Amino acid sequence: MNSPLPPAEELALIDRELAQLDARRLYLLGRRDWLLRLLQQSTAAPAPLRWGAPAPAGPAKEASTPGAQNVLLTLGAVLLAVAALAFTLISWGSMGIAGRSAVLGAVTAAALAAPVVLLRRGLRSTAESVAAVGLLLTVLDAYALYAVGMPDTDGTGYAAGAAAVLAAVWAGYGSALRTLRLPLPAAVVAAQLPLPLAAVAGEAGPLGLGWALLVTAALDAALALRVRAAAVPAAVLGSAALLVGAARSWSADSAAQALAPAALLLAGAALGTAAAWREPRARAAAPVGALAAVVAVAGVARPELEPGWALVAHLLVGLPLLVALRVPALPEAVRRGSVVAGVVVGALGALAAGAAVAPVLVARLRVLDEVWAATAPVADPYGPGASATVALLMTAGASWWLWRVSARPEPVVVAVVPAWAALFTAPVLLGFPVAVVFAVQLAVTGAAGALALRPPARGAGIAAAVCALAGAANVSLGALDGRAATFAVWGLLGAGCAAGAAYGPAARWVRSGAAVCAVGYGTGLLVAAAAVSDLAVVWWALPVLAVPASVAALGPRLGAVRLPAEIAAGVSGVLALALSAGRPGTLALTLALAGVVCAGAAVRPERRVLGWAAGALFVAATWVRLAEAGVTAPEAYSLPVTLPALAVGFLRRRDAQASSWTAYAPGLAATLVPSLLAAWGDTGWVRPLVLGAAALAVTLAGAHRRLQAPLLLGGAVLAAVAVHELAPYVVQVAGALPRWVPPALAGVLLLAVGATYEKRLRDARRLRAAIGRLR
Repeated sequence: MNSPLPPAEELALIDRELAQLDARRLYLLGRRDWLLRLLQQSTAAPAPLRWGAPAPAGPAKEASTPGAQNVLLTLGAVLLAVAALAFTLISWGSMGIAGRSAVLGAVTAAALAAPVVLLRRGLRSTAESVAAVGLLLTVLDAYALYAVGMPDTDGTGYAAGAAAVLAAVWAGYGSALRTLRLPLPAAVVAAQLPLPLAAVAGEAGPLGLGWALLVTAALDAALALRVRAAAVPAAVLGSAALLVGAARSWSADSAAQALAPAALLLAGAALGTAAAWREPRARAAAPVGALAAVVAVAGVARPELEPGWALVAHLLVGLPLLVALRVPALPEAVRRGSVVAGVVVGALGALAAGAAVAPVLVARLRVLDEVWAATAPVADPYGPGASATVALLMTAGASWWLWRVSARPEPVVVAVVPAWAALFTAPVLLGFPVAVVFAVQLAVTGAAGALALRPPARGAGIAAAVCALAGAANVSLGALDGRAATFAVWGLLGAGCAAGAAYGPAARWVRSGAAVCAVGYGTGLLVAAAAVSDLAVVWWALPVLAVPASVAALGPRLGAVRLPAEIAAGVSGVLALALSAGRPGTLALTLALAGVVCAGAAVRPERRVLGWAAGALFVAATWVRLAEAGVTAPEAYSLPVTLPALAVGFLRRRDAQASSWTAYAPGLAATLVPSLLAAWGDTGWVRPLVLGAAALAVTLAGAHRRLQAPLLLGGAVLAAVAVHELAPYVVQVAGALPRWVPPALAGVLLLAVGATYEKRLRDARRLRAAIGRLR
């Protein structure tokens, strides 16, 4: 008979249906008895009229469900077990030996025999409960035998033998009564104890216990071929045995001491491989077994090697497991498990080696303590040395081979990082001279950059670009130790980045990053040159401005990398302004030169927006110069500019396409902004009053003529003047109020805004629409 359900699930389903049929049968029998009595009464005498049918003699629905039945049976079994324990522990001494044996034997035999009768009558649940009591009584029999007949025997050894006997008895009992579900699992559980308890009793030590656990796991694995539940204890005990073997192998002080743990680990590896080979569902056992074999073989050599070379030994044993990918004769579970184990060994090896070489990269930060101090790096005598390099190269080579074999992109991405880390740190770990270290690191950084330009697979370009960026940053930092090294290293890296930015076949994001780095290195070289010339820091800004000037001059010739290069050049310009901020005269000169650069770039139609920046820089340069001259009345210089600018704007407005910002904003800002800055530093009342009146007039004019620029500029200046005038009074009021008043007012304001949130949102949208309709 074929069924879509597994046998265990189908058997459980049949048992539930039989229980329901038993409950239904009891109900129908009770109903039949009641109907018979009703008929007998009707023939003897007229039955009185009753509203509703009487309750059936059989059990009600609530009392006949399988759940209630199981609860009652479980409760009965627990009570019997408690009684048996009380009898054994408390009342045992009041009876003689014969009486004790007779009572326990009779009760145990009755409890084990009762399920046979109960099963014949179809009472399966009751039989399960009684059988559970019987199994417990056998445990009590074993304890009673030990307490009376063999009190001087070793308890652990006796427990081992008793567990073996009980496992055999329960297995036979369960095989005889296969309908019962409890005896066989109980026998499997009991069978886990004999060998480990015997090892403990015999003081076999950790390895003896490990072998006992492994043998028990092997027996469980063999049993799991027929009883699936035995797979769980097999996995648990097998893992415990392997942990014992690994711990003893790692703690061994010599190769001879590591041989015994290695034998245990190899036996566990064989068991795991055999389980995965025989049963595909045990595929998790294959990688565990392969890892155990790696630990076993490499663990023998570990005590005789330094930690770094011990890592290499593990890789030498573990990485060849990847070859299983090309052995189709192996079962799928074994092949995949071996490959997974090889990948795990390689990943752990790469992480360990990477952690060993990380201090080499971090050590470069010490250069920042004193730039150009010309202190040569000193190799760490306790460092990992060549072993870390070998380990990283091995993992990189294995990942590269795996990529070529599997044609998946992930392995080659993984291969790039350890290969770069190995080659980049190798000259430092091997104690090469400084010049050789810089030469090798520059070559490795260039190779990573070239790989980013022409990646072999998807994702490898990102990994290579990250490695190239990290290498460039690290070697640039190290070059700060000497002046000649700074110019040589930064110059070569800048030239390489420029070449990468010009390489057309590369991805656009790679070329953009190279362009940004090229601009950054150009800026750094100019700063270094200025520092060598012993110029004051404020004058370093002038050579730095050559970078944005060069980028602006190249313009369209930069092609696809123009925008990122111009953004980087803008950052260089900001750096120039920051460098010149220490002296007003130099700052004014730098602002004017930056304005010239922006104006030159704005000549091209696609960069017209830079004209605004040029105008702002020129104005800022003018006002910095006036502030240096001690001017306190900026209106004398701004009004002569504002009036003609507004006249030109009025003529410009004849073009319907010209906005109010283009026509009037430059002229208005030329006076309003400097006057506002002066008003904020003025303690008098005349300037704020006049400025506020002028701002009000500009605001009203903008509202009347429906012009956006005068409305917003005038309103902003008017609000700023109002805040300036009210600020002292607000401070006085805030100081006079109790401290709880401002938070309370803020809370009330938030509640009001929250309650009218949608209305305020509509008002804001209407205001935005109204401003947008202005010209």
